[in-house]
Amino acid sequence: MLNQGFFILKHTHTLPNLIVYLPQKNLLDLMLQINTIREQKEEIIAALAKRNIDATETIEQLLVINEERRKVQSEAENLQAKSNAIAKEIGQLFKSGKREEAEASRAKTGELKEELKALLAKQEELEKQEFDILYNLPNAPHSLVPSGNSENDNVTVKEVGTIPTLHANAVPHWDLAAKYNLIDFELGVKITGAGFPVYINKGARLQRALINYFLDKNTQAGYTEYLPPLFINEASGVGTGQLPDKEGQMYQITADNLYAIPTAEVPITNMFRDVIVSTKDLPIKCTAYTPCFRREAGSYGKDVRGLNRLHQFDKVEIVAISEVEKSDDLLAEMVEHVGGILTELNLPFRVLRLCGGDLGFASAITYDFEVWSAAQERWLEVSSVSNFLTFQSNRLKLRYKDENNKTQLAHTLNGSSLALPRILAALLENYQTENGINIPEVLVPYAGFNSI
Repeated sequence: MLNQGFFILKHTHTLPNLIVYLPQKNLLDLMLQINTIREQKEEIIAALAKRNIDATETIEQLLVINEERRKVQSEAENLQAKSNAIAKEIGQLFKSGKREEAEASRAKTGELKEELKALLAKQEELEKQEFDILYNLPNAPHSLVPSGNSENDNVTVKEVGTIPTLHANAVPHWDLAAKYNLIDFELGVKITGAGFPVYINKGARLQRALINYFLDKNTQAGYTEYLPPLFINEASGVGTGQLPDKEGQMYQITADNLYAIPTAEVPITNMFRDVIVSTKDLPIKCTAYTPCFRREAGSYGKDVRGLNRLHQFDKVEIVAISEVEKSDDLLAEMVEHVGGILTELNLPFRVLRLCGGDLGFASAITYDFEVWSAAQERWLEVSSVSNFLTFQSNRLKLRYKDENNKTQLAHTLNGSSLALPRILAALLENYQTENGINIPEVLVPYAGFNSI
């Protein structure tokens, strides 16, 4: 187990996790504890290797830059001290009537100031180089995360429910949507473009029913409901790890330098940026419904047809903030909660533990939920439940005081509870009959009808 430091935070149940400091004010406020990287370089490289990342060269480069930055910073501090001492002498010389000596010393301080200015500029440039490297290093995986290259190496934790047998004339959800006038994909193309469907009549009502049902289930489980903004600033995107946008997923409003949210996780978690929360309030549990916006660059083919992948979609999110020692248990609770909702909807599902190669940039461990799409005969991802450990909280400066009154970084967690498009797709397909589409019993009070 690695020692606590800038990159590594000791956690009794996990491998250490990589954390990155977000400069909230300016780069000269640097608070990097790179001693941990220097002293335990090999362990950090080994931790990142689970993601199939060879960080050797990057870490070496970071340490060289850091060494030079510390040297320049030391020179600048010494020069500043020397300049301060001379300035003090000048005052004494003037008081003593030694004007010529005072003027000579004043000229010398002018030279020192120019030297100092050059050193500070070099120090700032080196700090920027450090941050450029650090921002591009992902979270290190939890000890339970399996090694692997892609989704093919994810581990199935459990499967729940019975795969339904459909009638002979069963069709996929996009055909059902057209037949019963539930969703108009072409109208969305006309208005905006591909990936922006228009929900109609009972399709829209079923969408609203799912949103209300999910929110009610979450609030009943102790999550406080919020309705956050749909646009975030750059600091918010960096704080939760969406920025820098390496995969080109974010929609940006360039005129105002704002971003459309990819999930409610981002604004909700950022509500606690630069906050020291009270231990008595932990865990903090939040839920929110929002539209979500993702460019999904490079997504084409049958696997993205219909509701399978959209640029705008509705999702209900759960977000939690936890003490360090309790986040593993809270993650298990969140996984159980999402599974309970899918069980009530009577949708067959499986839970996967993602391998290192399929893990999101900021996540230390993620459990994906997939429901069975009977007409497409494939699994559809409908939720990801993740523990970020201190990766986000260190960027956000989200802290709490423990029982010893010591300030600690909190752990952040989040999950989809649930994403609507593929849930709706599975409901339409799995509940179709020769005469129409039945509605799950738990949704009838929300929808106001029991069949389509």
